[in-house]
Amino acid sequence: MALRVEHEMHHRRFGRNLGLGLVLVGFVVLVFALTVVKVTQGARPHADDAKKNTGTLVQPATGASQP
Repeated sequence: MALRVEHEMHHRRFGRNLGLGLVLVGFVVLVFALTVVKVTQGARPHADDAKKNTGTLVQPATGASQP
């Protein structure tokens, strides 16, 4: 026999806390999974990087004095 009977409010609060805890754990698992996928793929270049990184050096503008 229980010495103290819990109020209904405690049961509802426990249910809300449990639900919120599960949502937070799910979010942490999602962020961790995305991080693992991002790290294991390595540094793959994006499609736009090919246009930006052509490998050519920019020559300085020819000024008034040339040695």
